[in-house]
Amino acid sequence: MNLKFMEIAIKESKKGARKGHGGPFGSVIVKDNRVVAQGHSMVLKTNNPSRHSDMEVISKAGKRLGTFDLSGCDLYTTSQPCPMCLSAALWANIDNIYYGIGDKDMIKIGHRIDMFKGIVCIESQSVINVQQFGYDICRAALDEYENKGKKVTY
Repeated sequence: MNLKFMEIAIKESKKGARKGHGGPFGSVIVKDNRVVAQGHSMVLKTNNPSRHSDMEVISKAGKRLGTFDLSGCDLYTTSQPCPMCLSAALWANIDNIYYGIGDKDMIKIGHRIDMFKGIVCIESQSVINVQQFGYDICRAALDEYENKGKKVTY
């Protein structure tokens, strides 16, 4: 775990939210202690509900590395991956996922992640290491977004 990578994910989340591309979500993929790809939610800009920040960086990393197999890579993301993003990370063979804000916080602010409970439970996944990391700095970025009167539902 490296805080500098989570800080890059937070910068991406703020950039995307500021531009109106999507909610305040950012992600980074790292391999050998180098950033391979970084991105943010593009849901609003593209009117495509699958364009979460995690999906964006998985796609970018595959293109950059010339492979769908992202073994040896870590994903840093500002919030706990949804079932779609977790599934993509599993298919991509990502080694570790480090997320800032957990589902409980997301549900409290009105995010719809709770409708997926029971479909995928990341706590039960043994094929990928998933850890919460950098909660305070990710939560501060989310609070900043909410304090601007914006609601997080996407």
